Amino acid sequence: MTCLVVIPAYNEEARIARVLAGLRTAVPGVPVLVIDDGSTDGTAAVARAAGARVVRLPFNMGAGVAAQTGYKLAVREGYAVVAQLDADGQHEPADLPALLAVVMGGEAHVAVGSRFLGTRNYRPGGLRRLGMRLFGFLAWLQTGVRLTDVTSGYRAFSRDVVRFAATEWFPTDYADADVLITLRRAGFTLKEVPVRMYPRAGGRSMHAGLRPVYYVFKMLLSVALAPVRHEAVGRKGP
Repeated sequence: MTCLVVIPAYNEEARIARVLAGLRTAVPGVPVLVIDDGSTDGTAAVARAAGARVVRLPFNMGAGVAAQTGYKLAVREGYAVVAQLDADGQHEPADLPALLAVVMGGEAHVAVGSRFLGTRNYRPGGLRRLGMRLFGFLAWLQTGVRLTDVTSGYRAFSRDVVRFAATEWFPTDYADADVLITLRRAGFTLKEVPVRMYPRAGGRSMHAGLRPVYYVFKMLLSVALAPVRHEAVGRKGP
């Protein structure tokens, strides 16, 4: 079964080489696609030097656009499974085989890496943890599925999910709880897998400054509109 690893990246030249080295050890031979989301540093050059395939967007278009660019390429080239992780080193590459096994073994259409299962080594701040619980509760209200980490960007998708996510409903910026709700309401099955996540080591987080305020507002609106979105895109799941 062919698999592609997609890594959206923005100004991660200091961290992405370590991520790619970890992937070479964890999943040797699996192709890695880095979507450089208009970086102003050497992210693309470092990724190419480390052996990754790189698609460079002309300017910063948002994490959702970067991720969907990878999905569209995966659809065009016929990959059966797509995994996604961050470029900043927060996700442990050694945990990727466990996510892939869930999808490749047919246990679920979507595997979500949860930092709150297993060793529970990740300790977010109080407000962030509260937000995660809120969105997890809202996801449960709309899907009936209890998830511990709806904001995780560490995921693996089946071919059908990738095709569905490559269409126009996918968000351009933050693709978190609203995406999981839409996928579940479309008929796809979800399963969480314990993974290790680490604090970001340097650089600028996508949640820095006033972005958390925008994130909460946008995600609440997007989650509230998930039923409407489901009707608009139709039931695409199995």
